Amino acid sequence: MAGGSVKDVLLKAELEKVIAEGSPVILHFWAGWCEASKHMDQVFSHLSTDFPHVRFLRVEAETQPEISEAYSVAAVPYFAFFKDGKLVDTLEGADPSSLANKVAKVAGSVNRSEPAAPASLGIAAGPTVLETVKEFAKINGSSPVASQSTSGHSNELNEKLQLLINSHPIMLFMKGSPEEPKCGFSQKVVEILKKEEVKFESFDILKDQEVREGLKKFSNWPTYPQLYCKGELLGGSDIVMSLNESGELKEVFREHGIETTNFNDAKATESGGSKGDFSGPTGISTSLSSRLESLINSSPIMLFMKGKPEEPKCGFSRKVVEILQQEMVEFESFDILCDDEVRQGLKVYSNWSSYPQLYIKGELIGGSDIVLEMHKSGELKRVLAEKGITQKESLDDRLKKLVSSSPVMLFMKGTPDAPRCGFSSKVVSALKENDVNFGSYDILSDEEVRQGLKSFSNWPTYPQLYYKGELVGGCDIVMELHSNGELKSTLSD
Repeated sequence: MAGGSVKDVLLKAELEKVIAEGSPVILHFWAGWCEASKHMDQVFSHLSTDFPHVRFLRVEAETQPEISEAYSVAAVPYFAFFKDGKLVDTLEGADPSSLANKVAKVAGSVNRSEPAAPASLGIAAGPTVLETVKEFAKINGSSPVASQSTSGHSNELNEKLQLLINSHPIMLFMKGSPEEPKCGFSQKVVEILKKEEVKFESFDILKDQEVREGLKKFSNWPTYPQLYCKGELLGGSDIVMSLNESGELKEVFREHGIETTNFNDAKATESGGSKGDFSGPTGISTSLSSRLESLINSSPIMLFMKGKPEEPKCGFSRKVVEILQQEMVEFESFDILCDDEVRQGLKVYSNWSSYPQLYIKGELIGGSDIVLEMHKSGELKRVLAEKGITQKESLDDRLKKLVSSSPVMLFMKGTPDAPRCGFSSKVVSALKENDVNFGSYDILSDEEVRQGLKSFSNWPTYPQLYYKGELVGGCDIVMELHSNGELKSTLSD
């Protein structure tokens, strides 16, 4: 089995032989019915080209149960990483960035003086993944401790990072300096800031390993460069380039009082820098006004933002989303980047020139600065209570109710009539053969439950079977109880 391509494994003995040879081996457990498997298989194939000295192997999980059970595979896609004949890491789920990181950490480079440069992965998974893979490949073997994320930071480091972020209205954390960038992504952001003619400071993260690793955790952003405006993260190179191309970056700067040299171009006059300052039309049509009013009142809490809650397109929108999530309230959102009529019209309608805009029961609360201040002071919680908006049920409380909603409760992929994975199908069959009445929940239909239950139960895979609110176990345990004739008695004590 030569490197540089993906090989299918049909025999356990064949796999064990390859692993025993000691070369890095990446094993992908997949299923033909799983769309996530197909997507990850494309990334897997690209990685095999970029790391030709690594063995990339595939196993069809449900047709090779002996191999799947040997590595406790209970869901696909699933990856196992081997080095020097030993299992050193695993990954469950469709996460191209994590897969690329782990491959690069296990593989390193053929020549330590020449870090791997997986160009084709950049096409498959985007520049953020490419940048992260290059970084891990570069430091692999030379700084293993530094490459591992820490579980937390000291107060001293947090204070240092906060001071750095707030040391200048526009702060860029980059590789190298503006005069001599050390990566193409940093260079691109520097060029954009220079083109916008704004003053900015920078920090070379290559010179301070503590800041370099710490800021990733602090900002929840895994790559560099990172651009901050007035202490708020705007994003990395992808987001900055997108904002620049759309003219949004200049608008963001002006909304936060950052002066630029070119104030007279048409894009810059799209909106004013303060509440009530508009250069657009003096009025809006009756139909648009009616539409805006309907949108504002479509939910008790309505957020007009850039992007979506799960994928904000600016740091200020991200901050308001995080605050609403911390307040544990239900809210709806509207992506103003997708509708220019709403985007421009709402500025006039609300007499508020920037985004995000938060409304509660049809009343404008304000933008990110006001919402942040109200959150810190407790005023936001008071306003929500006055408006009759209560906190939504916590995830823990919801999970407690779900696991106890039936004496025997199965969390599975799909439904008992149409299971979506072989392991769920096996458990359903075992319960039916034992004439056990049970409730079920399709975790594929609810990502919050799917991820939350893993932590709640301290059980990382599905299916999960509960009896009277207590976890019995997954597929292996249920099948063992079934084969021993103990399943029905266990679920009827």
